[in-house]
Amino acid sequence: MKCKLAWLMCLTLPCIAQDRTVELLRTLADTPGPSGFEEPIRKVMVEAMTPFAASIRFDGMGSIIATQGSQGPRIMVDAHMDELGGMIRRITPKGLLTMQMLGGWLDQALVDQRWIILGSKGPVHAVTGIRDIHVVPVDERNRVYPRDSLYLDVGAKNEADVRAMGIEPGDPVTPDSPFMVLNGTGNYLGKGWDDRVGCGVVVEVMRRMAALPHANQIIYAITTQEEVGLRGAHTASDAIKPELGIAIEGGITGDVFGGKAEETQAKLGAGPGIFLYDSSAMPNRKLTQFVKATAAGKNLPLQLDLVQGYGDDSAEIQKSNSGVPTVNLVVPVRYTHAHNGIMNRGDFDRTVELVVALLQGLDAPTVAKIRDFAP
Repeated sequence: MKCKLAWLMCLTLPCIAQDRTVELLRTLADTPGPSGFEEPIRKVMVEAMTPFAASIRFDGMGSIIATQGSQGPRIMVDAHMDELGGMIRRITPKGLLTMQMLGGWLDQALVDQRWIILGSKGPVHAVTGIRDIHVVPVDERNRVYPRDSLYLDVGAKNEADVRAMGIEPGDPVTPDSPFMVLNGTGNYLGKGWDDRVGCGVVVEVMRRMAALPHANQIIYAITTQEEVGLRGAHTASDAIKPELGIAIEGGITGDVFGGKAEETQAKLGAGPGIFLYDSSAMPNRKLTQFVKATAAGKNLPLQLDLVQGYGDDSAEIQKSNSGVPTVNLVVPVRYTHAHNGIMNRGDFDRTVELVVALLQGLDAPTVAKIRDFAP
């Protein structure tokens, strides 16, 4: 009986000794916070950052702005706190709900999934149903169900039942996908690694930099509404007026599906990545060389990647303050923009090490050299 109980516990709990970083990542992944509804994850991040920050304030979009250091160039270190999700659009007379998606979802990722609606009376569990194979015509069985054909089912009989649960149009919806250490490996399964993994990197970088010398004013921005147009990064950059920017994101791996190699070159477990190109931004070339040299000097692996159809906060940082040298660093993630993504602990730890080394290596002459475009 004891053996059976231990086996059952291993199905729900990671059977390894827990550490601080695992618990941080678990909390970040499990906390809800779709674009525009970041209150729960904002609270978590403020509590995690406060012990290491000289000051914390907020911009008008709700982004967190925390500082370390009072002299030297203004270095903006960015990660966004919002995750993919949805919001209730309509309640039908039958007690089903339609959903407006927030962020870049594939339609095929939405069917037969569990969700949590953040209603006024607390969380309400829901599922996007799927038609039964026994009644679907043969010629429709391989079709993708368009998002506008899907309904959230909360078990209600009618509209009154739904409203009695505290649900109204406009309420946020988040994926229901609890964090898990995947079978005792160094891979972590969870929702929202884009960009809760970046938020975790920021917390650990702040923890280390609080005890290390550096020659900069480091301003950490945890931004809102990235998934719906990089909106928080725009206003945070306006408030910070950075001289140099480092965005930290969840990357995209190409090591599972057999797509074209040009789609992405990153692999899980092969270290942090740097984007040499994406659809929204191109990094500063001198800053890119500085990142490469720093990684080599610390014997840290660095994956070079170019991705189309991708946007990140570095695009808005880059366009602020009359132009800012920026770079986008990533922790590679499998299965982004879906309910269940996988990140690797080694990639996370090495990304923290790389960002700490970059911040220690930057100073006024180095930033001035990176910002110098004179021929």
